[in-house]
Amino acid sequence: MSSKIIKGWSDEAGIPFLNRFGEKLKAQGAPLKERISTALYRLKIQRNKLETLTARMQNQDQRLFKKCVDSQLSRDRARAVMYANECAELRKMVRTALSCQLALDKVILRLETVKQFGDIASMMTPVASVIRSIKDQISGLMPEVSFELNDICRSLDEIAVEFGEAVGVEEITVAEGEEAEKIIREAAAVAEQTLKDKFPELPQPARLMEETQ
Repeated sequence: MSSKIIKGWSDEAGIPFLNRFGEKLKAQGAPLKERISTALYRLKIQRNKLETLTARMQNQDQRLFKKCVDSQLSRDRARAVMYANECAELRKMVRTALSCQLALDKVILRLETVKQFGDIASMMTPVASVIRSIKDQISGLMPEVSFELNDICRSLDEIAVEFGEAVGVEEITVAEGEEAEKIIREAAAVAEQTLKDKFPELPQPARLMEETQ
């Protein structure tokens, strides 16, 4: 990104960003920086919803795990298997929610960089791609969050398109797909490690059933 674009990102730095690139962006309504701030605010709300959900599911897992252990101690193997299976299913949902939450953390960080430096060309498209992936992953677990993320994604797509038109760029040639995939993989890896660190290992249902015989 050129120093002129960075300098012109905010009104305080001199020539406003919107004036520098003409009236095309201004005609869309709110200034670009304000629209990115709004997207950031909305993303943080969805991220907090995921964090709250993850905490609730972790508490539920602790209760189920205790019941599983208590059932084993009382030699009620069938009930222990039932609770172990419930824990396993719950942890799949925790893994999804936590992975999406961590990916949103990375998205928020990148958008804050865009807001500060105006680095739209290299960041906006991969950011939208990550949000699209999160939206799909979370749709079955939190459809209201998925719906909101879809709307935010459309807003970011519009910003990216308008920016390209304003500066005369028809196509932003960045490896947005690779960058988006990298963010998703990193978030999934951290989520997996967090599960291992915070959730006790479950007994294997097959082993529990063998002990009943």
